[in-house]
Amino acid sequence: MKTNTLGPVIYSFFEDYLKCQKGLRPSSVKSYRDSLRLFLNFVSLDAHRKITRLSLCDITAERVHKFLNSLEEDRHNHIRSRNQRLSALHIFFEYLAHQRPEMLSQAEQVAGIPTKRVPAPETYYLEKDEVNTLFARMPTKGRFALRDRTLLLFLYNTGARVQEVADLCVSNLELEPQPRVSLHGKGDKWRVCPLWRETASLLKQLLSQNKSAITPERPVFMSHCNSALTRYGIYKIVRRHTQHIINQNPHARKRRVSPHVFRHTTAVHLLEAGVDVNVIRAWLGHVSLETTNRYAEINIRMKEEALSHCQPPILESERFFGKRIWQDDPTLLEWLESL
Repeated sequence: MKTNTLGPVIYSFFEDYLKCQKGLRPSSVKSYRDSLRLFLNFVSLDAHRKITRLSLCDITAERVHKFLNSLEEDRHNHIRSRNQRLSALHIFFEYLAHQRPEMLSQAEQVAGIPTKRVPAPETYYLEKDEVNTLFARMPTKGRFALRDRTLLLFLYNTGARVQEVADLCVSNLELEPQPRVSLHGKGDKWRVCPLWRETASLLKQLLSQNKSAITPERPVFMSHCNSALTRYGIYKIVRRHTQHIINQNPHARKRRVSPHVFRHTTAVHLLEAGVDVNVIRAWLGHVSLETTNRYAEINIRMKEEALSHCQPPILESERFFGKRIWQDDPTLLEWLESL
């Protein structure tokens, strides 16, 4: 017999729906966890009841509205953060309606809460000369010099997400005869990306530093503790080696160079090289082609090149209408002046 308690529903939402049915990666599951944790804590305070005493009747559409307002007014979250929490609640309440039909009315009201419109964030990427300068200035000596150079070149080569790099194991690499890597991305999906010969060469050197410990499950990029680099560790490495780019470019000081900036850089440079947008979509692992198309919108150099192939409207009109004959007709000009 189904009860009115909240715990079993939330447990099945995470363990069965998100992990098994949708096959979400741990980082995505944590995002849902954080959203539900914030919401349940808010409901507990609003209902003046311990979180362990909450029931399905306590999670209403009205409290969802209050929670979203609290995110902006009390926690001073950005609208994008508010929209992200709302997206998680949309999915949770939809699942709840399937499991508990008596909650359908509340789920319908929550589904009707719209996301707020917000300008798309600026897509920041590195120019080719900045990439060349970056690798030219990277250290060649030191305990982690090889690892850091390989890591940044791998990011630029593949456009991989930071979690995909953190999860990368030796078994995911195929360095001969055609270098390639299998990346485990969002939605539990795999994709294969080709590797440059230079990237493959650096990976071989990196793995050969400790031949005795090479196993298929061994992480490719390791920390000083001989464990896999975390997302945060990769962020620190990227920011340390790209700090000079921020210092030299006054327009970039508001934006730090993150691993995701390398992903944008890969996409833009592939587009500039004439690679088909569908190939780039598969390369980056985008589900929707619309996500990939935005890189075409930010590439001003390609717009300028396209503009050079067009003629101003006045030149087009001259092409069609030719020279204005009346300008050389003195009789007509005298008549016009007499009007």
